[in-house]
Amino acid sequence: MTHRTILVCAAHPDDEILGCGGTMARHVDRGDSVHVVFVADGIESRKAMNAERERLLTERREAAFKAANIIGCERPHFFDYPDQRLDTISLLDITQSIETLLAALQPDLVYTHHGDDLNADHRLVSEATMTAVRPMPGQKVVAVYGFETLSSTEWVFQSRGNAFRPNHFVGVASTLVRKLDALRAYDAEMRDFPHPRSYEAVAALTKLRGATVGLAAAEAFTVLREVEP
Repeated sequence: MTHRTILVCAAHPDDEILGCGGTMARHVDRGDSVHVVFVADGIESRKAMNAERERLLTERREAAFKAANIIGCERPHFFDYPDQRLDTISLLDITQSIETLLAALQPDLVYTHHGDDLNADHRLVSEATMTAVRPMPGQKVVAVYGFETLSSTEWVFQSRGNAFRPNHFVGVASTLVRKLDALRAYDAEMRDFPHPRSYEAVAALTKLRGATVGLAAAEAFTVLREVEP
C-alpha cells in the first residue's frame, strides 16, 4: 500500500476535528502521514490582554496537541495570524505561508474549508489554500477537498449562491469515537445541544451524511479539485 502525505489547512484549532477528524483518523490507520496547520490563533478576537492572552493561547495550543495525539497525526503547525482578522492580512502573506509549508511537506492530498462559509476566516483560508495549490506544472497535490464546519458552514446566507453541497463522502464509522474523543480536547469551544457545535449535533451530522450514501457514518466534502496523473 502506498502511504500518502495529507495536509489539513484549518483556520482555527477545532476546525480540523469538526470538519474531518474521522477522515484524518482513517488516513492515519491506513499508514498515511497527516499534518495540520492552523492559520489563525483562535483567541485574538476575545480581546484578552497580556498574561490572559498568553494563557488562552497556550491552552488552545495544548488542546490542538492533545487532539492530534488522539487522532494519531503529526505535531500541528501554527501561523498565529489574528483570529477573525484575517481580512486585515494580505492574502499574499497567508498564501505564501501555506506555500512554504507545502514545499516542506510535499502533501498528496489537501483538506481545507468549504469556500463559502459564514465565518470570514474560513473563507479566506480556503481561498489562500486554493491559491497555494494552484495546478502549475510539478504540483504534487492531486486532490483538494472542502470540509464543512458546524456553526459556520450551515449558517451561510443561501443568497451567496455557493452553499455546501457535498459530492465526496468518507465512511467514518470505525473512527467516529476517536473524532469525538479528539473533539473533547476542545471542550471549552463546545456548546450544549441543540447548538450545532455540540457533541450530539456532530455525531448526528455524521449519521446524516452517512445515511445519504448508505453508510452508518460519514464525513462529507466538496471536491475542490481532483487530478489523475
